[in-house]
Amino acid sequence: MEFRHTANQIEKYNYNRIKFSILSRLFLSAGFITLSSLAYSQQIKPADSLKKDSLAAAVKPTDSTYKQYDIADLFRKVLHPNRKVNPLRKKSGITPIPNVAYNPSIGAQIGIKAVAGRVLGSEPNTLMSVAATSASITTKGIIYFYINHNIYTPGNKWNFQGSLVAAKTVTPDFGLGIGNNQPGSVEDEALLNPDRKGYVLHAQYYSFKEKVYKQVEENLFVGAGVSFDIRRKIEDRTTESELTPYNIYSDRHGFDRDHYSSNGLLFNVQYTTRDNQNRAYKGIYADAGIRVNQSWIGSTKNAVQFTTDFRKYWSLSARNPEHVIAFWNWGSYLASGAIPYLELPGTGKDPAFRSGRGYTIGYFKGTNYNYSELEYRFPITRNKFLSGVTFFNVQTTNDELGTKIFDKWQPGGGAGLRVLFNKATRTNLCLDYAFGNYGSRGFFLGLNEAF
Repeated sequence: MEFRHTANQIEKYNYNRIKFSILSRLFLSAGFITLSSLAYSQQIKPADSLKKDSLAAAVKPTDSTYKQYDIADLFRKVLHPNRKVNPLRKKSGITPIPNVAYNPSIGAQIGIKAVAGRVLGSEPNTLMSVAATSASITTKGIIYFYINHNIYTPGNKWNFQGSLVAAKTVTPDFGLGIGNNQPGSVEDEALLNPDRKGYVLHAQYYSFKEKVYKQVEENLFVGAGVSFDIRRKIEDRTTESELTPYNIYSDRHGFDRDHYSSNGLLFNVQYTTRDNQNRAYKGIYADAGIRVNQSWIGSTKNAVQFTTDFRKYWSLSARNPEHVIAFWNWGSYLASGAIPYLELPGTGKDPAFRSGRGYTIGYFKGTNYNYSELEYRFPITRNKFLSGVTFFNVQTTNDELGTKIFDKWQPGGGAGLRVLFNKATRTNLCLDYAFGNYGSRGFFLGLNEAF
């Protein structure tokens, strides 16, 4: 999760933070060499019927990616240049990295992040299960902790998706809508904020989500779950003005300014044929769901939302399957009721917070929102250590003064470098430079592909 600040300063802050973060990650990664080297400590035992003198000839490498080259291989090459690679050793699915950053709004941030991937059943009948966790603290007192998971049981009979977050947050805010300037009152203009003036909202944030899917046909799942999103002690410390988008929206829709709860029941249908969840070469992922916020489970207001998530991957080469065209569409639509301001769908508000590269989180938002992105992924080095991407995205949303969803679009785009961090799970370190309208631009750093 990224911490971000406001307005014109946010570009400068994000740019400086990311530059520092990239350099810090490169230097502090050395501290995790020992953990990375553990990736080669697991050995596959031969079957009892094989004799030792025939093992080398009879057993094929258990790791089909042993010819590829990742960060652990780089560390091994530097520290143990004469050590030979044993193809019988299976690569670990756990990737730990330091989580270091700095900017004037959060101070110095230090923490640790880890991602993991493992197939819990036999391949290809079981999809890879993945999980991630991170804990960090800053000199300004900002604390963020999360755990998320996407687990498939053997044979894909069940799928468990969920996350847990506890944080003291700093959330950027740029107003409601897509940047259209509609005639109206002073309050209306402040709410739409067509010039994208930045505000900052501090709060305590607690979130718990869990969905359970049951496979009913091959690749087809139906599921249900719960979602609790709670914010406390919400305040804007950058201005004393009452005419902020957050205050105006909260007052109009009956939400307390300093706290709220958005608690609901989830009902979903999912279809997936992706060959890998971290970096797919081929296949489809589709999920459609209904969220029903209810006051009887603690929600401040009742609401019904409809969400869609569709992803398609085309591999362009049988010899080099890393040449991939990837497409993503994500949407959220309010059917009835009211949603708290900070829970409105918008830029970077997808479940993984990765949409809208070129803009900060929440740059555009509304009760109805639609986002699409097209990305070309390609290898750079033969050993797959380095690869690259180019991408283009568009987003649209509505406002409360007449702009409808699909009336206006905001584009973004850029290019990025990929460093293979864990070849066993296809985990990449992603460094992207992206830009959009209103002078928005900067570096975006993350682990695993945006989608």
